[in-house]
Amino acid sequence: MCGITGLFDTSGIREIEREMLLRMNESLHHRGPDQGDLHLEAGVGLGHRRLSVIDLATGQQPLFNEDKSVVIVFNGEIYNYRELMSELIELGHTFRTRSDTEVIVHAWEQWGPNCLQRLRGMFAFGLWDRNQQVMFLARDHVGIKPLFYSLLPNGLFLFGSELKAIMTAPGASRQLDPTAIEDYFAFGYIPDPKTIYSQVNKLNPGHYLLVRHGDIAVTQIKYWDVPFKPVPFSSEADLQEELIHRLTSVVKSQMVSEVPLGAFLSGGVDSSAVVALMAQNDPDKITTCSIAFNDPDYDESIYAQQVADRYKTNHHTQLVKDDSHTLTDLLANLYDEPFADSSALPTYRVCQLARKHVTVALSGDGGDENFGGYRRYRYAMAEQQLRSKIPLAIRAPVFSALGKMYPKLDWAPQFLRAKTTFEALSKDLVDGYFHGVSIMPDRERKLLFSDTFRAELQGYKAIEVMRNHAANAPVEDPLSLVQYLDFKTYLPGDILTKVDRASMAHSLEVRVPLLDHQFVEWVSGLPASMKLNGAEGKYILKKSLRPFLSDDILYRSKKGFSIPLASWLRGPLRQLVRDTVLHQRMKDAKIFNIDYLHHLVDQHESGRKDYSTSLWALLMFAAFLRANS
Repeated sequence: MCGITGLFDTSGIREIEREMLLRMNESLHHRGPDQGDLHLEAGVGLGHRRLSVIDLATGQQPLFNEDKSVVIVFNGEIYNYRELMSELIELGHTFRTRSDTEVIVHAWEQWGPNCLQRLRGMFAFGLWDRNQQVMFLARDHVGIKPLFYSLLPNGLFLFGSELKAIMTAPGASRQLDPTAIEDYFAFGYIPDPKTIYSQVNKLNPGHYLLVRHGDIAVTQIKYWDVPFKPVPFSSEADLQEELIHRLTSVVKSQMVSEVPLGAFLSGGVDSSAVVALMAQNDPDKITTCSIAFNDPDYDESIYAQQVADRYKTNHHTQLVKDDSHTLTDLLANLYDEPFADSSALPTYRVCQLARKHVTVALSGDGGDENFGGYRRYRYAMAEQQLRSKIPLAIRAPVFSALGKMYPKLDWAPQFLRAKTTFEALSKDLVDGYFHGVSIMPDRERKLLFSDTFRAELQGYKAIEVMRNHAANAPVEDPLSLVQYLDFKTYLPGDILTKVDRASMAHSLEVRVPLLDHQFVEWVSGLPASMKLNGAEGKYILKKSLRPFLSDDILYRSKKGFSIPLASWLRGPLRQLVRDTVLHQRMKDAKIFNIDYLHHLVDQHESGRKDYSTSLWALLMFAAFLRANS
């Protein structure tokens, strides 16, 4: 795993400033502490920081073809590189290394942008072809690896693995994007392709760029999407057998490494499945890592230990304490823009633990998105069933009125918390799903923002993100639609971002077998009933895993990877929240309704309301402002 940076002069072939490229590259030292190097030529500069995992002896970058007319900087792993290397050798290409990086160089020479259709892995790269005078940038199918870019007013195009690499460059604008702030307080992260800065973008998953001298039109081009194309199968038993065969093959392909390799093990279905299938592929002891909490409502370490005992792994556990609030400023520096998923804290800790024992770790991320595992899918489908029986003309006014009248009972059992459900039922599926996943619903964001800031939004609302994706969704059933929305928003914007930054902070490579794009393609085509069957999410995955995992692991109530945030914010973090959220800096930003900030803090402290998610989002936004003031 690595960090990459680059500069490209779209307006001509001016000399690239070496010191500027070096600063950008060194800002990513944590991503690649083993080696670093630069390549500069007229109008082009490429930088690379390396974490050595494969071809330790000869895989240094930037890496060239035979005549040095093509050069690449690459972050990631190509799992089918050996097969591609053999094919390219037969086609007449000559290799001087055993690295997957060089495979991309020759694949570009052979197939051009269509080479992306042949790559199986996680990747982000920048490739300069001097003969064709084109800079080719690409990001993997589902967005495991990040890539940011910006076109400066002087025609200089910049890219990097993290936002911080872009922002070290002189001339990089720090103007905040009001629509990104609205998105952040709705989603808890800033969905691709936006960043917090109006002049910096993320390259969308499954997209590439072709940038040329004299052309300032930088347009993202899609090369892949989740297809949801129906998969034929003869019986449920055959489907289970094929699922295990496919997933075992993927896990095996991702266990190739020349450095110590292990796995995260939370005790949930997905990470346990990965560990179980790793054990089928490797007779040696697997190293596994998990975190624990003192609060039994959040602690799953006993289940992780069960799996570790069954497969005799070399298991390590670390307790996450409520003093982790000291990480808030560190997290702001890691993510470079506001990021409100509080599970970033335990993710940081488990990556810290894993790096003490391994350099590469496999994770179970992607299982919920693939197999319909989130509780919110169950709620969304139940709401959709009710919607289908009542015309919108009746639903909208009736349930909207009920939502306004019904109190927000944060303290009550789930079945009594009807306010959000009533509000969702007054909407269509997309609007209702957005309402359900928002960390702050529309009514709260309307109160959160100042009149001045609302005017800057010019009527923009975060729901537009989901509506735009829904309009292009290749799906026919409601469950597939909400899964597709998560593949476009929550998965790359939250889950994969969280793990990438937390792991790279410790120079740890994390691989994600359940997000192998060919596996995703196949699973997407399974019938909705094989994913969410009644109230049972991950139906076919759990059935397939019964020979490998106990029912305790497969069928207990899902907890998720979270922290006891509400109690922490009323206890050890109480003063930090008050001092930070109500700080003068938040007033000076002119974004917030200060009276409402006081309301959120006071109501949560008193225990009358649970505003923990909103307050954490504000806490992390304030940390971002402090880090960038």
